[in-house]
Amino acid sequence: MKASITRRRAVAAPALLPSLAGFGFAAAPAGTTWPIEEGPTTPKLCLELSGGRLSAGQINEAGMRRVRQLGVTHVLAGGPRIPWDETELRKRIEAHKAAGITLYNLMIGGFPNTIYGRPGRDEEIDKVRQSIRAAGRAGLAVIEYNFYAHRLTEGYYEQQGRGGSGLTAYDYERSRNLPPLPEIGTHDIDSLWKNITYFLKAVIPVCDEVGVRMALHPSDPPVPLSRGSAQVMATLASWKRLIAIIDSPANGITYDCGVTRELGEDPVEVCRYFGSRKRINHVHYRNVVVRRPAVDYTEMAPDEGQVNMFAVMRELVRQKYTGTIYPEHPRGLDYDREQPGFQSYYPGGGGYAGFAYNVGYARAMLQAALASA
Repeated sequence: MKASITRRRAVAAPALLPSLAGFGFAAAPAGTTWPIEEGPTTPKLCLELSGGRLSAGQINEAGMRRVRQLGVTHVLAGGPRIPWDETELRKRIEAHKAAGITLYNLMIGGFPNTIYGRPGRDEEIDKVRQSIRAAGRAGLAVIEYNFYAHRLTEGYYEQQGRGGSGLTAYDYERSRNLPPLPEIGTHDIDSLWKNITYFLKAVIPVCDEVGVRMALHPSDPPVPLSRGSAQVMATLASWKRLIAIIDSPANGITYDCGVTRELGEDPVEVCRYFGSRKRINHVHYRNVVVRRPAVDYTEMAPDEGQVNMFAVMRELVRQKYTGTIYPEHPRGLDYDREQPGFQSYYPGGGGYAGFAYNVGYARAMLQAALASA
C-alpha cells in the first residue's frame, strides 16, 4: 500500500513512542519509518468475509471494499462442503486477489463420524485429505477446524457495557444440567482423545506433503462438560497434549488470548510456549473479564478487559509470528444495531462498526509492538 504523508500521521506516529517508553517499552530502532506496515515478516490482521456482518454472507465486491477500507488485506472464511475442489478454491482465491485481498484461512468441517468415532469416519477423513491436497495446490496457507462433541453455547447471555454497548457474558450454571442431545449422545475424554489422534495421524502427513497448516481452535466456552460430553481443548494441558500427538508445525492451534484468560492462564506465557514451538497457526485477539475460570466471564471491548493486549502482541512479534490475527467478537454498538437488517450472531455482539473499532485498536498494538521490537 502506497503511503501518503498527512499532518496527523506526521505528528501522531512519533508521539506514540515516548508514551510507550514511559511503560518500559523500547523506542523505535533508528531509521524506523512510518507508517509501519504489515508484510511477509510480520503478523497480518485479518477479518472474516462471511457470515453477513461484512458481506451479507457472500463473497462480493461490497464486502471486500469494506475490508480493504479498514486497511485489512487478509481474510478467513467458512470452507465449502468436503471434499474441496482445487478449481473452486482457485476461483475463490483469485476473486479475493483481484480486490487486493489474500484468502488465507478456510474453516473445514463435515466429519462428525470422525469426532464421535462412528462408522463412516474413514470416508470422511479421506474427504478431508482430498481437501487438504486441493488447498495446497491452490495455495491456501491454513485450514482451521473444531473438534467438539458438543459446544455449550446455551450459557451465553448479554450484559450492558459502557454507554449501553453489548457485552457477551457466559455462565456455566445456566446450562450445565442440560441433557445430552439424542443425535450426539455423550462422549468421554478418553474416546475423544483416541478419535482426534486417529484423525491427526491420517491428515497431518498430508499437510506436511503439500505445505498446509492446521489450526485447531480451543474449546470456547472451555467448560468441563458440554451436555454430558467432555472437551479435548478445554485446558492448557490439553492444548499441549494436542501438539505432542504429531511433532509437526502443521499440527498447530488457533491461539486465542481471550480463551487463554478464560481458563485463568497467563496469555503471554501461553503465547510464548506455543509460539516458540511454531505451533500458532492462527490468532484470535480479544479481551475478557473472568470471575471464575472457565465457567463465569464476560467478553469485553479490547481495551477494557484483563488481558494485557499489548504484551500479547509484542510476544507474537518476538516469536516472529507471521500468520494472521483476527480481532474478533465486535461489541454491540448502537450504530450497527440501527442499520436495517442488522442481526447479532451472538448475545451482545456487533457488526461493521464494532469490527472497525477492533481493527483500529489491534493495528495500533501491532504497530507499537513492531516499533519497539
